[in-house]
Amino acid sequence: MNNKNKTSRMRKAEARNGLLFILPWIIGLALFTIYPIASSLYYSFCNYSVIGKPTFVGWSNYTNLFKDKTFLASCKNTLYMICIGVPITTFVAVWISIFLDSKKLKHTGWMRVVFFIPTLVPTVVACLLWIWVMQPDTGLVNTILGYFGIQGPGWLSSVKWAKPAFILMMIWTCGNQIIIYLAGLQDVPATLYDAAAIDGAGFFRTANSITIPLLRPTILYNVVTLIIGVFQWFAEPYIMTEGGPSNATMFYSLYLYQNAFQFFKMGYASAQAWIMLLVAMAIILVLFKVFKFNQPEDQ
Repeated sequence: MNNKNKTSRMRKAEARNGLLFILPWIIGLALFTIYPIASSLYYSFCNYSVIGKPTFVGWSNYTNLFKDKTFLASCKNTLYMICIGVPITTFVAVWISIFLDSKKLKHTGWMRVVFFIPTLVPTVVACLLWIWVMQPDTGLVNTILGYFGIQGPGWLSSVKWAKPAFILMMIWTCGNQIIIYLAGLQDVPATLYDAAAIDGAGFFRTANSITIPLLRPTILYNVVTLIIGVFQWFAEPYIMTEGGPSNATMFYSLYLYQNAFQFFKMGYASAQAWIMLLVAMAIILVLFKVFKFNQPEDQ
């Protein structure tokens, strides 16, 4: 009995000491994560201007959002980037990584560095660079198009071409995805490539039938992170266009920021944030279902 009591006391002491060690982290989690999340949920049902006291208004913030033309425009623009920008970026990143992983292509080390360097550029610097690149008259893109006799558009000043300009910037910064895809390609068994070569399969046939199907878990990871990144897009449109022209680049996070910190409609912004969370979760759950459904049987 004495040994059991001693063991019990030791376990209690270990548990108490362990709790004391992690107590600062628990306090930080409660103060800086759990409390703000719970507060934002409460404020989403309130009329709250930060300065005054919150006034409970029920579902008004949520219903008013869907009557707000700017909010609907931000949803449309964000959905455009998810449905068009993310697939294009994923397509480009996957095929670049497949080419860079090819055994027939030599001296690929410097190419990997070139594709990864843009991810190291600070966001503000990258935005200023792309403002210059997308200049209608003197920008690099339109200058190159001019050599082929093509009159380049206004890009960031054009309602039609502003979002494609952001897609080009998204592709330019896909170096992280390329590195992750290259890591995923190392798990593809070389014996499958050998069997495909014996059967006479070419490069594209092998890529479509072997490489891409086995790369689906990696593709899912990168697609999910890209979608989350699009929902969080703020610095780029804020610096480059401020949501213009005519709300063509008013993305979700930018409008949320404006409501919260420019218009001081914190309750309205909180409702917008919770809608973003629910929509992002729904999209990601659908992606998990789709990718799981399409997995090869031997996976």
